[in-house]
Amino acid sequence: MKSSKPPIDTDLVKEIAKLLSDSDLTEIEVQHDDLRIRVVRAPAPVTLAPAPLAAAPALAAASAAVAAPAAAADDPAKHPGVVSSPMVGTAYLAAEPGSAPFIDVGSVVREGQTVLIVEAMKTMNTIPAPRSGTVTRILVGNAQPVEYGEPLLIIE
Repeated sequence: MKSSKPPIDTDLVKEIAKLLSDSDLTEIEVQHDDLRIRVVRAPAPVTLAPAPLAAAPALAAASAAVAAPAAAADDPAKHPGVVSSPMVGTAYLAAEPGSAPFIDVGSVVREGQTVLIVEAMKTMNTIPAPRSGTVTRILVGNAQPVEYGEPLLIIE
C-alpha cells in the first residue's frame, strides 16, 4: 500500500528554517501542489517599560536612592507602617514635573498630609498619609505604574 502523500524534503525544510532565522520573520508557509510546509519561530519576549519623564535632579536622585533599599526589603507589604496604593494607576512623587517631591526618606509627615499622587483614568488622586510618623522607605519611583494594594512607602 503506497501513501498518496508526497515525501517531505528535509533539505527544503532546513532551507526554509534558515531563511526564517536570517530574516525578521517569525513564520513562513510554503505550498506547492499538495505539499504544504509551515515553519514558525517563537518571537522574542517583549519587555515594555514606561518612558522616563524629564524630572528635576532632586526627583531623579530620590528615585535612585530608594531603588536600592526597596530591592533589599523582606516584604514591605507586611510592614505595619505600609501605605498601599488604593487603585491601579501611575504614582507621582511630586505635584508636577520640576517641582519638589511631596516627601523624601526621613521626612516627618502628619496624618492626612499628601505623600504622593496616583493618576488613574486621567484623574490625579492625592494619597494622604494614614498616620503621622517618619518616612523610612519609598518603594516606588516617579511615574511608575502601580497596582491596587501595591506597597508605595513605609511610615514609622
